[in-house]
Amino acid sequence: MNQPRSAAPTRARRLAEMTSQEARRSAGAGDIVLVPAGALEQHGPAMPLGTDTIRAEAVCEDLARRRPGDVVIGPVIPVGVSPHHLAMAGTLTLTTSTFTALVREIALGLRRQGWRKILVITGHGGNNAALTTVAQDLLAVDRDLEFAWSPLTSLAGDVVREAGVSEIHGHCGEAETSQMLHVAPDLVREDLLEAGVTTMADLDPTSALARSFSQPTLTRPYDQLSPNGVLGDPRRATAELGERILARIIERLDAFVEHWSRL
Repeated sequence: MNQPRSAAPTRARRLAEMTSQEARRSAGAGDIVLVPAGALEQHGPAMPLGTDTIRAEAVCEDLARRRPGDVVIGPVIPVGVSPHHLAMAGTLTLTTSTFTALVREIALGLRRQGWRKILVITGHGGNNAALTTVAQDLLAVDRDLEFAWSPLTSLAGDVVREAGVSEIHGHCGEAETSQMLHVAPDLVREDLLEAGVTTMADLDPTSALARSFSQPTLTRPYDQLSPNGVLGDPRRATAELGERILARIIERLDAFVEHWSRL
């Protein structure tokens, strides 16, 4: 007896794979353009330099498959604002002025071609301040251009807290490593996972001050925060936790896109 075939997953639409005429139709239909943004920077002893870009692309891919008639994936921005990681091997960075100019030119270029709604999804927290600046600047250029941006892990803060992460956690820690174990397990060197700074007592006095107050903001280079560039204990990471984190991230982005696409 023949078994029924399972439906093939919907393929995400990518601007780079479209013809010119297909792009024209997409813009005319009012599609939302997703722009994955990441970084090329140290991610501790066990994770790849492109971790932030990989996670951003994975989220955009999932979101685009869920909403094939509403969104298209635009160009990927693989290098971000990472001067705080420069002391560690492999890190590349753009200045904030270069990054903001790049995002701005991409957004205005898409607008010239007819798209009106752009959502940058960044896997790298170092890009956040620059994206806020771009959003403000674009209001003075084109009031009809709707530019939005979102981080990743903070959208699933409730899931991360419920997982019982370390007192100090974040970069390369339990949550980020779990996401990579779910989306790209072959790129995580599990035998090299090691804890970094996990408690306030592990920090030098200036770094402890920086982590004790949400405002004022005191920025510290990562080699002064953590000798191995890790905040948290990635040995506690699991693919299952990563799946839950990403499911919550996508759930919240999907709700936003659903409402936005109707406007």
